[in-house]
Amino acid sequence: MGSLVADVGAIFSAILSNDSWTISEALRRDGAWVVGFFATLVGAGLVVWVYRLVPFIDRHLERTVMVWSYLIIAAVIFVEVFRRFVLSEQAPWSTTLPPFLFLIMTWFGCAFNVRLRTHLAFAEFRMSMPRMGQMLCLTLDVVLWFIFCWIVVVTSARVTVNSAANFQIMLGTDNVMQWWFLTTVPIAFILLCARAIENYLDDIANYRSGDDLISQAVIGGE
Repeated sequence: MGSLVADVGAIFSAILSNDSWTISEALRRDGAWVVGFFATLVGAGLVVWVYRLVPFIDRHLERTVMVWSYLIIAAVIFVEVFRRFVLSEQAPWSTTLPPFLFLIMTWFGCAFNVRLRTHLAFAEFRMSMPRMGQMLCLTLDVVLWFIFCWIVVVTSARVTVNSAANFQIMLGTDNVMQWWFLTTVPIAFILLCARAIENYLDDIANYRSGDDLISQAVIGGE
C-alpha cells in the first residue's frame, strides 16, 4: 500500500514537472491505475455535468468531431490523388495524416453510439427479461464500460506520453508531433465513459418512474 501511494505521488510530481520523459517513467508504475481510475471517473463526471449544463454540447460534440474528421480525410485523399496522378506530385504527409484523423473519428463515434445504445446490447433478449433483470443488465453495462474505459485511458496515456518523450514526429512532416493526435484517445474514452454514465442515470430515472428500461436502438437515431 505504501509503495502504491508513493507511485501516485511520483506521478503527480512528474506531471507538475511538465517533463514528458519523467511523466512517462512515472506512468510505468502501478500507481498509474489508481490515478487513471479517478481520472476516468472524475473526468466522466465533469463531462456529464457539462452535458447537462450545456445541452448543445451534449447533442453536437461527437457528431461535429466525426463529420469534420471525415471531411478532412476525404479532402486530403481527393486532392492528393488528383495531384499524384495528374500533376505527378504528392504531399509526403498525405498518407500519414488520414489514419490519425480516422483514429479520432472512430473513437469519438464510438462514444456517440454508446449514447444511442447502438452497440451490441442483446436488446431482444433483455426485453423478455423481468424488470429487475433488465436493470441488473444495465448496471452490468455501465460497470463493464467503465472498466473498459479505465483500461484504455491508462494504456493510451502511457503510449501518448511515451510518444511525447521520444519526440515522435508524424511521418512526412517536420514539426507535427504524433502525441497531439494520440492524446485524443484517452479524451475520447473519458467521453465514452460519460455517455455510459449518462445512459445509466436515465435508466435509474426510468426504473423509478416505471417507464420502459430497454427499447430497440436505431442506428442514426436520436
